[in-house]
Amino acid sequence: MSLKFGLAIMNDFPPDVVPASRVSMLREQVRAASQAGISSVWVLQHYLGSMPTLQPVPLLAALAQDAGEMTLGTNMFILPLRHPVEVAEEFATLDHLTGGRAVAGFGMGYRENEFESFGIPMDDRVGRYDEGVRLIRQLWTGEQTTFDGQHFRLSDQRISLPPVQPGGPQIWIGAGPHKKGAERAARLGDAWIVPPHVTPERLAVVLGHYRAERERLGKSTSELVVRRELVLDDDRDRARAIGVAARGALTQKYAAYNAPQQGDAYKHLQTDQAAEEVADASYLFTDPASAVAALKDLEAQGLTHIVLRMQWYDLGQDQVLATLEKFKNEVLPAFR
Repeated sequence: MSLKFGLAIMNDFPPDVVPASRVSMLREQVRAASQAGISSVWVLQHYLGSMPTLQPVPLLAALAQDAGEMTLGTNMFILPLRHPVEVAEEFATLDHLTGGRAVAGFGMGYRENEFESFGIPMDDRVGRYDEGVRLIRQLWTGEQTTFDGQHFRLSDQRISLPPVQPGGPQIWIGAGPHKKGAERAARLGDAWIVPPHVTPERLAVVLGHYRAERERLGKSTSELVVRRELVLDDDRDRARAIGVAARGALTQKYAAYNAPQQGDAYKHLQTDQAAEEVADASYLFTDPASAVAALKDLEAQGLTHIVLRMQWYDLGQDQVLATLEKFKNEVLPAFR
């Protein structure tokens, strides 16, 4: 099976941007990605941050026609903040609107202000997440469901709208690059989406934890997914400079304000030197030939799906489309 590629589009914007003015650009990116041979499109979720954010499920529904045959997924939908019945019905709706091409990417969440504002203790995240995934799967069967958990209870109820896909959309688990995260993804998910800042060395370690847990549970190896940041240019140094500047601006914006992205989690990326070190180790700010080599290395590690993000903060539309064009013409052919 050929390595698959997805596009993560930017649906959170600089504070002075009116997102409505960017929707046509997002549509253009999705159409270009479809024409470039990219098989999926992904959007993130956050609440109450300093960067205006288009919520993922309605946005994906709006982009479905532009996406053609592409899969549409969330990376990541913050599951513990919502009731599983609501989430099950919402993603079933998306599955119908996309003709059965939805993927439910569920994340744990980490921003303290989001949980406080929803009235949900951060300490309940793991329990609500675990129960949420299990209850959603039961509801998606379309059968009468009874569930008696610590956080959620349901007595002999059936979902009003069974998904198009039998058993519902695939659930891709967002979990940190550590043993517990890998094991949670192996236990609960149809795939694990590994965060983008994981170095190749660390990736090998956590994939080992994931595979060991799947084997322990008697489950076959599922989709293994990692996100990589991508800027392509014929001049490798120029690509690196463009990518580091744009990605660094976003990271510093997040880290400067605790609510959008807990500062402690991003302290190691706040200096220019640290941002460049992470970029060199984990991101693909490079020329097409070097990108092919790095992606081949990921494929050799057993990754089946690479989600590529090509835009951050104020990086312009022209650069995104240029990267997509180079990807189509000079990178993708190496994997077909």
